[in-house]
Parts: sequence; C-alpha cells; structure tokens
Amino acid sequence: MINFACVGTGWITDSFINSAHATGEWKLVAVYSRSAATAEKFAAKYGVTETHTSLDELANNALVQAVYIASPNSFHHEQAKALLAAGKHAIVEKPATSTVAEYEDLVALAKKHNVFLIEAFRHIQEANFKILQKTLADLGPIYGASLNYASYSSRYNNVLAGETPNIFSLDFSGGALVDIGIYCIAAAVALFGKPRSQTYKPVIIATGADGGGHIVLNYETFAVSINASKIYASTAPSEVYGQNGTVVLNAVTDIDRVTFLDAKSKQKSELAGPAAELNLKEEAAEFARIINERDGEAARKLEEISRIVIGVTSDLRKQNGLLFKVERL
Repeated sequence: MINFACVGTGWITDSFINSAHATGEWKLVAVYSRSAATAEKFAAKYGVTETHTSLDELANNALVQAVYIASPNSFHHEQAKALLAAGKHAIVEKPATSTVAEYEDLVALAKKHNVFLIEAFRHIQEANFKILQKTLADLGPIYGASLNYASYSSRYNNVLAGETPNIFSLDFSGGALVDIGIYCIAAAVALFGKPRSQTYKPVIIATGADGGGHIVLNYETFAVSINASKIYASTAPSEVYGQNGTVVLNAVTDIDRVTFLDAKSKQKSELAGPAAELNLKEEAAEFARIINERDGEAARKLEEISRIVIGVTSDLRKQNGLLFKVERL
C-alpha cells in the first residue's frame, strides 16, 4: 500500500483518489492546500485528518511516500521539486512542467533521490488504448492519422465575460494546447514516436492564450492531423489509416469503441468493450506497479514520452508567440 498525499483539490484530484483507492494499492493520508479551510474540507471527504498549508511541512511528513500534484500548471515544477528532493515519488498531472528545462530539472532530481517522477497521461494507460497500440501491427504501412478532441469548456464563458481563468492564462501556463491538445499529441507519440516536425494554427482568444486550433505532426512517411479545442465542440471520431485498413476510435480518451475497417473486404470488427467506469484506475494501477516493483524501464519509457511531448508543445507555442510567464521572466 502506497501512502500518498494530494496537492490540489479540484475534480481531477477526486477522480484520482477514488480511482487509486479502487486499485487497493494506494491510501490517501494527507491533503495540501494553500487554504487550511479548503484542505480540511477536502480531507474530511476521505476521512483524512492530516492537512498542510506549507509545502515544506508536506515534504517533511514521514508518513507520505508519494504525492499526486494537480495544481495550476505553473506551480508543478516548484511543488514537484520540493517533494522529489524530500524523497517522495511525484505523480504530476499533465502538463508535468511549463518548459523542457523544468522537466529535465525534475528528471535529474528524481534520479538523484532514487524516486519516480511520472506524468499522469491517463489515456495512454487505458486498456482500450493498448488494444489500439497492438492493432497497429495489423494495419501494415501507416498512411496517417486524424486525432480529435474538441470540447467546449464552461470556463470559456468566463473569458467571454471578461475574466481570465487559470486554464486560459499564459501566466499560469494555460491554453488549449497544453490542456486538450496534449492528449492527442501524447497519444501520437505513444503510437508513433517523436515527429520530425510540427505546426500549429491556433485561435487566439481575449486572454492572449490559445483556445484551440489545428496541429500537424510530420513523420517520415505520413502525418498526424489533430483538431483540439476548448472553445468549440466536435463529435468527429479519431482514426488511424494503414495499407490494410483503418482503425476508428470514438475518442482519444475514455475510449469505449475501437473498430477495425478492413480495406479489402470492407468488413468491420469491433475490438474493444466499454471504457473503465473509473477512468483513472488503469493509470493508478500502473503507477503503483512501477513504484512497488521499482520498474525503472517502464518509468523511462513514460519519461521519454513526456520529454517528447513537452518538446513538441513548447515548439508549437513558440511558433505562435505563446510564451508562459516563466519564459518571459
């Protein structure tokens, strides 16, 4: 059983805690928030009595073995750095850091203290995503892919009202690319590896951040087209095209349908069943396995995916002048 704490008290933290507890491998023992009242209220839902408003106090809590970090993006590096230095494993929500330099700093620190740094890309741990990965071998030469994740965010209503929510603020390392687009980019990297080059045509909103747009990842013999947005919605499926057929997904995350369309016979084969009811359970189980078994090889594979993804998103942002606060200091 891994005793863990959480940093951040939003809905995603609730999802991770419930999913982690469902694996039987994790136990929430402490909650951190800058507000004591917020920490205590959140902790009470899980029968937890230990709360912290000081990151140093959390880092020095001997009961805590690992920390799940789901604070605003711009805080990830500082918080993970303090916890890794204290010998805690860090599970950091995507994006793990704002810049490549910050990520490499955390990687080096994790290695120095013999702990794991894992970015929480939940979707690439889904059972149905792994079915997709195995199916690629049946497609023959890959001709391309179209990945789609466009969902209207209620927080865009705040932007239209003249406000600047954290998720749409460059000061807090926000924007659709690193919130929604990153799912599609991580999926492409997990499937096909590092692209040779990439381009992004974003829609810039009133806050100065990107609200969505179209991304192209260029590989040696094919391209991956990505439609990602938080300011409009799309119901289009995602597809991978090969010489022998096409694989169609209902979504990039929470995949509950994987269909193979045979190019010659035109026959369809359903390859997957419903997605897991707790959509973070599969990642929580895998992260626990990595920590418990000290599976450095699995951790290094995830580290490389994270390294490539943050390099791609950083390049796409800079192409369009989307600089985070840390890059403007």
